[in-house]
Amino acid sequence: MSEQKVVFQLDAGRTMEISTGKMANLANGSCLVRLGDTIVISAACSGPARPGTDFFPLQVDYREKYSAAGRFPGGYIKREGRPSEKEILTCRVTDRPLRPLFPDGFYDEVQVYGMLLSADGVNEPDVLSMLGASTALVLSDLPFQGPIGAVRVGKVGGKLIANPTIAEMAESTIDLIYAGLPDKVIMIEGEANECQEDELAEAMYFANEIVKVQCAAQLELAAKAGKTKKTPKLYLVPPEITAGLHAFCSGKIEEVCLIPGKNDRMQAMDELLEAAMLTMRGDFPGMSDDAFGLEMHKAFDDLVRTTTRNAILEKQFRPDGRGIDEIRPLSAEVGVLPIVHGSGLFSRGETQALVVATLGNEKDSQEYDNITGDGTPFSKRFYLQYNFPNYSVGEVGRITGPGRREIGHGDLAERSVSKVIPKDFPYVIRCVSEVMSSNGSTSMASVCGATLALMDAGVPIKSPVAGISCGLVTGGDQALLLTDIIGAEDHFGDMDFKVCGTKAGITGFQLDLKLPGISIDLLCQGMERNRLARYKILDTLTACIAEPRAEISERAPRLETIVINPAKIGALIGPGGKNIKAITEETQSSIDVDDDGNVKIMSPNKELLEKAKERVLGCTAEAEIGKIYRGKVVTVRDFGAFVEILPGLDGLLHISEMADYRVREVRDICQEGDFVTVKVIDIDQSGKIRLSRKAALKELGE
Repeated sequence: MSEQKVVFQLDAGRTMEISTGKMANLANGSCLVRLGDTIVISAACSGPARPGTDFFPLQVDYREKYSAAGRFPGGYIKREGRPSEKEILTCRVTDRPLRPLFPDGFYDEVQVYGMLLSADGVNEPDVLSMLGASTALVLSDLPFQGPIGAVRVGKVGGKLIANPTIAEMAESTIDLIYAGLPDKVIMIEGEANECQEDELAEAMYFANEIVKVQCAAQLELAAKAGKTKKTPKLYLVPPEITAGLHAFCSGKIEEVCLIPGKNDRMQAMDELLEAAMLTMRGDFPGMSDDAFGLEMHKAFDDLVRTTTRNAILEKQFRPDGRGIDEIRPLSAEVGVLPIVHGSGLFSRGETQALVVATLGNEKDSQEYDNITGDGTPFSKRFYLQYNFPNYSVGEVGRITGPGRREIGHGDLAERSVSKVIPKDFPYVIRCVSEVMSSNGSTSMASVCGATLALMDAGVPIKSPVAGISCGLVTGGDQALLLTDIIGAEDHFGDMDFKVCGTKAGITGFQLDLKLPGISIDLLCQGMERNRLARYKILDTLTACIAEPRAEISERAPRLETIVINPAKIGALIGPGGKNIKAITEETQSSIDVDDDGNVKIMSPNKELLEKAKERVLGCTAEAEIGKIYRGKVVTVRDFGAFVEILPGLDGLLHISEMADYRVREVRDICQEGDFVTVKVIDIDQSGKIRLSRKAALKELGE
């Protein structure tokens, strides 16, 4: 197949290019997406559905190779290993807008793979991978109901920019990743410096215009090189099972779906399904037990979904009995753990997160290799990690490392809280969110818990941050927004729209949608609903702890930065690191020395910090004319003695300055190793120091 391409305008002076037919032609669909000299390849492949599958097994992967930037991987093994957090987050933002655009009952295996081929250090590749994934599916024979567009929007100097450069993003007050159909948003993700709701809405409308151009370009390319779409095989529940289950559950299902407590509701559902299966099993003798069980579970899930949605839409009655704009009961507590630097326990209904804050020094920062920037590694001085143990949902399962979901939730909470951490705060901060129980929006509970833990630790955050999620249920002409959704409303509803922020504005946001797009206007209504709820949660947080503690936790190490003359760094370190090793061992402190003379000292407590400071200043102090020192005689000569008055710094005590009488022999006054009291009487232009014992004794009256 010959290469085909489309080029379209991104903004004034910049274009994007999408091409196909040159590489990966054995895939169902493939393309190259280029912006500047950054190029990403995306390929889509499919396979038959596995027996027993009851969900759409879409797999999205994205990888960045060091060769794309003309570099070698770091470390001993010169080959890329497991995906980085950035690669995982790119997989997630690529997956979420694609998934709603496949037909119900389509269970074929589909894999979309994106890879960075060329990194120019100017343009980020993540949104190129999203656009490439859509294009590869549009070009393929798969039943993808796209295309979608994908764009990053920044705001620099009050101006909105489409796909800003890495340098521009460093100055941007908004980082919005937007994906959708023309005039319909499907997914947003990002952060902001306490922006207003109307600012974020303006950025979304701006992104929508770019999406229209991108979708038109994909359709143009598909007209040139796209494959004919195949008729998909849909795995739907047999109508006989659906009808029989509806008849059995009639008059029972609504009562079960609206039991307030999660565990009680789930238990009642299990009992009703088990009773239905026992009653109906004999009506389907030709089906195996496994096939019958699978179809019954699918049918029952559909029935619960329909019942729950109808109750919400028709009666505005939610499973736990709340009104549509009502928040679950809130509670907040700090200082719940005795040893840690800061802790916060936040509960919203049955959702509960315990967050622990730990303070450290530069060695505790999280370092990352940077493929797409200028190549230099970067480090995070504030990071938040999210854990979702099995007991939080009352289940058993394998205990492994963090999965994609945990990394994504932690990243959202981290970005949202990071906006209020002072840039000049000297400590590195790690927050760990341990989800204690989960019934909807644990990532938002983690944001609230982190705020409590940071204030408890004495971190002078700019202002408290809270987060809340808004849901959506649609049917016919109805669209009902739900404040603070629980797990059932997330599972059976159409939207999970999370917004975090302070009372001054938004700091983080994320939209997950099960529908093939909604209007931006409707999403803005949800944003306003979240704002009102966020204020109520912030009131709960500040009622618990009104402001950060005046001092950092007594359990936290003490950290201070002092400035020395860069020429004295060698004296501080000493030969072979002798001096600095001695100080760190004697004071149990960690000492980091920068080339510009900044010395960062971290000690277990204030007393040891003062001792370490004294030792550092002693090693690096400058001699002062007129000041008296107690020094050690290091060398004796006929004409005088050399006395070390500061570590690594000595001066000449001439024989004529040893006493107020004539001294015949230097050794009559001092020997090597003796300590003598001397006064600095002169420092010449070359730095040579003249000392006087005679003047020191006179001044001291000895």
